[in-house]
Amino acid sequence: MTHPLNELRALVLRHASAPPPVLPGVTLWSSRRPTAPTPTMYEPKIYFPLQGAKRLSSGDRTLKYGAGSFVLVSLDVPVVGAVIEASADHPYLAVSLELDPASIAALLLELPPATVADSSDAAKALMVTPTTEAMCDALLRMLRLLDAPADAPLLAPMIERELLYRVLQSPRGVVLRQIARADSRLAQIQRAVKWIRAHLAESLPVETLAGIASMSVSSFHRHFKAVTGLSPLAFHKQVRLQEARLRLLAAPPGAVSSVAFAVGYESASQFSREYVRQFGISPGRDAARLRAG
Repeated sequence: MTHPLNELRALVLRHASAPPPVLPGVTLWSSRRPTAPTPTMYEPKIYFPLQGAKRLSSGDRTLKYGAGSFVLVSLDVPVVGAVIEASADHPYLAVSLELDPASIAALLLELPPATVADSSDAAKALMVTPTTEAMCDALLRMLRLLDAPADAPLLAPMIERELLYRVLQSPRGVVLRQIARADSRLAQIQRAVKWIRAHLAESLPVETLAGIASMSVSSFHRHFKAVTGLSPLAFHKQVRLQEARLRLLAAPPGAVSSVAFAVGYESASQFSREYVRQFGISPGRDAARLRAG
C-alpha cells in the first residue's frame, strides 16, 4: 500500500503546474531548487509542507519547518520566506488551505465548548505544530479530488470541515477558535491589520488603530506586538514597502517616485532608504531584477 505522504507528494507534483479550480482555497506549491528570501503577505491559512524545508521570518521570529508539521497562519502578516531544502530529485512540495472565519464558526456551533482555557496569549501570527495521521488522511482525500473533479463540489466542503475539526483537536485548536470569534483578541488585532492594509497611504496613529480594535492604546500595542512580532508602526511600514514592491513590478521603469507617493511616502529619498533597509537593494534595481525574472 502506498504511504499517504508519498501519494500526497505525487498528487502535488502532478497538479502543481496549474491552480486547482475544483478546490477553491487550496494552493499547491512546488520548487525544484532553493529560493532566495522573498517578501510576501500571508493571509490566514493552514500550510502543510510535504517534502523539503522552508524558512519563514516575520518581525523578530524565524521558523524552519518541513514534512511532518503544519503552519497555522492566524492573521494577515508580512513575511520573508525561502525554500532551503529542494532539488530536482526531491523538490520542495506543500499544500495550503485558506481559512474562512465563518466556516470555522459554523463548525464550532456543532461542537462542545472548548475544555482548554481560551488564552489570547497563545495566539501568534505563525505557529508550527506536528501533523497527525488523521490530518494527513483528510488532506489526502481532499487532493484525490483533483483526479475526480466531478466529486469535488459535494465532497470537498465535507473534507474541509473534517480537516478543520482535526486542527481544532490539536494544540492549535484554541487559536483556530479565536480566528472565528469576533470578540477574541486575535480578531480585534486582525481588524486593525485589515484597516492598515486598506489605508496604506494614510498616516495611522496608534490611537486610531487601537480604537478600531476596541482596545486601549497600551493594551493594543502589547497584544499587537505579541501576535505579529512587530510594533504597529513597523508593521505598517513593512506592509507599505511590500505593496510598493508589487507596484514597482507592474509600473514602467523610472516610476520609483510615483510609486513612493502612491503608498504614502512624502519623500522619494526616504522611500529609497527604507526600501534598501528592508530588501537590501534599491527600488529601481530591484524592479529591474524582478522584471528580468
